[in-house]
Amino acid sequence: MLKRKYGDYRDWKRVIQKRFASAIICSKEFIGHVTLIEIVQVTEPLIKKYGETSVCIADNGCKWLQYFPKNKNFSLTVMFDSCGKVTQWYIDICKEIGAEKNVPWIDDLFIDIVVLPSGEVFQLDTDELEEALKQGVIDQQLYELAWYEAHRITKRIQNNEFPLLNLVNEHKFLLEQKLK
Repeated sequence: MLKRKYGDYRDWKRVIQKRFASAIICSKEFIGHVTLIEIVQVTEPLIKKYGETSVCIADNGCKWLQYFPKNKNFSLTVMFDSCGKVTQWYIDICKEIGAEKNVPWIDDLFIDIVVLPSGEVFQLDTDELEEALKQGVIDQQLYELAWYEAHRITKRIQNNEFPLLNLVNEHKFLLEQKLK
């Protein structure tokens, strides 16, 4: 069974207090749900290491802007530090995207792509995808979909052809006005 991840991070125990906003955007550049989580308080900061680079992605004052594009097989989370600076772009490859009571969700297909402000790109959790196929959690068709999307998006990022990376300021401002 695939893991369903909700845009409001309802099950995240590390986050003690947060504020959440959601909107449906229909523009030339993007159609789908966009959410914003303001992390008010955490039990402890979350730091990830990519190569030689350590990145704090969750701490008091951080914000996460997440895109759930309609009819696509990925979501994008843009993570900001407490000063509003992007710390990373995180792309989840997924089987599908839906919504429940205006809170979007994804059914995660294991592979993730991280883009750092330096321009470095990392594919993560490919071993989890391989294991899911081996264990029968996913079939060959979903396995191939995950790899296809991961390669397609990585190539678009490397060719500077992934426009969502450049829309964040406009949508972040819009959702900051709606935080509750």
